[in-house]
Amino acid sequence: MKEYYTVRAAAEIEFTEKRSRFIGRCFPAATEEEALATLAALRRQHYDATHNCYAYAVGELGDIARFSDDGEPGGTAGLPMMEVLKKRGVTFALVVVTRYFGGILLGAGGLVRAYSRAASEAVAAAGVVCRRYTPLFSLTVPYPLWGMVESMLRSKAYPYSADYAECVRAVVCVPPEEESAFPAACVELTNAAITPVLCGREFREWDV
Repeated sequence: MKEYYTVRAAAEIEFTEKRSRFIGRCFPAATEEEALATLAALRRQHYDATHNCYAYAVGELGDIARFSDDGEPGGTAGLPMMEVLKKRGVTFALVVVTRYFGGILLGAGGLVRAYSRAASEAVAAAGVVCRRYTPLFSLTVPYPLWGMVESMLRSKAYPYSADYAECVRAVVCVPPEEESAFPAACVELTNAAITPVLCGREFREWDV
């Protein structure tokens, strides 16, 4: 697995449909246990709600996936919410939609639309990001060259960290497709004064 999509941060949206109040929430969830703990906390918070429906997917392939209609007619809540996650290709995420019944029946079609909307808007508000298996390069840069190197890193929007001692020691995250080009670019930029060294790989977030 070289990449997967997930959400950046917890988010909440709300709307009213035929007097029923729908509160949609989306959360990052690193494990199934984390998803279930968040769900339990929300159920305690909204103990008086008519329904607390949910869907979550965990694992780089989204292979741990569960959903629940929580008392709504079968297939009208949890499954449409799960379809939102699948359509966006999102994993390591939990979506919970809380409904306070307003006294007017929505019908099966209306429920599917309402829960799909709540899940979709919550996921969008949480911000979908791509986590890619990213090469990390270490650079040892003399101070006279750092301004030029840093300008290049910023122009490329490469995330980096730097330690300032007798020289600048930086660790740079490079998009996987630029793994081969980055060292050559640094060598050319500094007239071979700097040679990046591959020092590891990790999953890092990149905007979609």
